[in-house]
Amino acid sequence: LRCALVSLAQGPSCLADRVWQEWNGEGKSQLDFMQEDQCILVDFEDNVIGYDDKFECHIFSPERPRGKLHRAFSVFLFDQSGRLLLQQRAKEKITFPEVWTNTCCSHPLTGYTPTEQDEPHHVADGSVPGVKRAAIRKLEHELGIPASQFEIDDFRFVARLHYWAADAVTHGPESPFGEHEIDYVLFVQKTVTLEPNASEVGGFEYVTPEQLLTLMMPESGRLWSPWFRILATRLLLPLWSRLPAILDGSERPDVTKIQRFDCAEEFLGGELSQSPPHHLICNWHFRSSQPA
Repeated sequence: LRCALVSLAQGPSCLADRVWQEWNGEGKSQLDFMQEDQCILVDFEDNVIGYDDKFECHIFSPERPRGKLHRAFSVFLFDQSGRLLLQQRAKEKITFPEVWTNTCCSHPLTGYTPTEQDEPHHVADGSVPGVKRAAIRKLEHELGIPASQFEIDDFRFVARLHYWAADAVTHGPESPFGEHEIDYVLFVQKTVTLEPNASEVGGFEYVTPEQLLTLMMPESGRLWSPWFRILATRLLLPLWSRLPAILDGSERPDVTKIQRFDCAEEFLGGELSQSPPHHLICNWHFRSSQPA
């Protein structure tokens, strides 16, 4: 908890002045990442308001029953035939272990050069180079895809998703962990080499849209991340059907609007279970004009 103590003692603004030249995950545990990685805190409209470690961001407590709202990204990597690469999160993961999800999900971080923090004009023009740098970093760390196999311009920014969910499915209804994110959704189509990191990834496979729909049926027995379930059921399939146009830039989805969704019922839990009624908490959050 040393980084949490530092941030409390010195204030989040001091973290903006800490600069590391290169992120290095070698030899670090999941707990190390939770304590050391500094996420980008944002308000309801995705304006940067500070920084804090992953542990503090993902704790659901009576004082902040939805954790701390922060930026994230979700990469959807397609092969040349248009199949989507899915990942199963490793059992060692502290939040949402062993669930299936999209290719890579993580957070842009503060403190690195070049920066992973995007400004409003990057969102407006769709470039978001910071989030794309973070995506390349984590694709290499999690799936072993060499960074040299990507260029920043290979990625297309297709949506921003604001959601929250307690980790009640994998950790039980009293889970202290959850997600509360504005998630930048990136598409990329590449032929890549894979060498998954066993401490990050428990499995992977390429699927067609039809195969994905079958796998998401309850009979499959698979658990899915809450963010992927929202994306798959609300946004993914229409965008997937227009993949060539999105990738060649002839179609640009509107990313200026933040799409907001409440959690599915099974992801209510943690400290939210102590704060009745659940539906008022969910509905207030996405009707409110105040920062979360």
